[in-house]
Amino acid sequence: MNDKSVPEARGAFDRTPADGTVAVWDLPLRLWHWALAASVLAAWFTPTVYDSLHRIVGYSIIGLLAFRLVWGFCGSRYSRFRMVGVRLRAVPNYLWNLRRGITGRYIGLNPAGTLMLVALLLSLSVSAITGALSVTVTFFGVWWIEDTHAYASDAVIVLVVLHVVGVVLMGMLQRENLIRAMITGRKRIRNRS
Repeated sequence: MNDKSVPEARGAFDRTPADGTVAVWDLPLRLWHWALAASVLAAWFTPTVYDSLHRIVGYSIIGLLAFRLVWGFCGSRYSRFRMVGVRLRAVPNYLWNLRRGITGRYIGLNPAGTLMLVALLLSLSVSAITGALSVTVTFFGVWWIEDTHAYASDAVIVLVVLHVVGVVLMGMLQRENLIRAMITGRKRIRNRS
């Protein structure tokens, strides 16, 4: 994989400030990301002990997922789901190249990040919906709803851990603070030398 095959932000070099960064993640997406992270942590630590808080956080997660669905179609360029299919098809090659230390350079999500986004959104949706169903009169105490909620919630935590490890490792490989990028919304662009 050479540098020419790596996607760059169209026109990014024309509008790049002196600090060598480009705006990637807009404020609504960043607020959504951190609110979802806090909500998932709160949901993980509150079941059976603080059921009311757990329920409120679960409904908040449903609201956040609904927002992300809408924002995936009408948000800014890197918030949209437009490239999800393309990036998902690139996952096998990307992971194979990653084993050899070839990370590629993506301004938005790389293929592995896109796969993680889809996996997290799906598992969070299953967890939140089955959690909401489990407190209704119709589904209260139904074993498969409760089991599905428990398994999906466990999957979410496993995916969150993999996500954090992946962000840290990719940041080290590319020598970029990706956590700061999700706070500021700006990402370093490659020097054109």
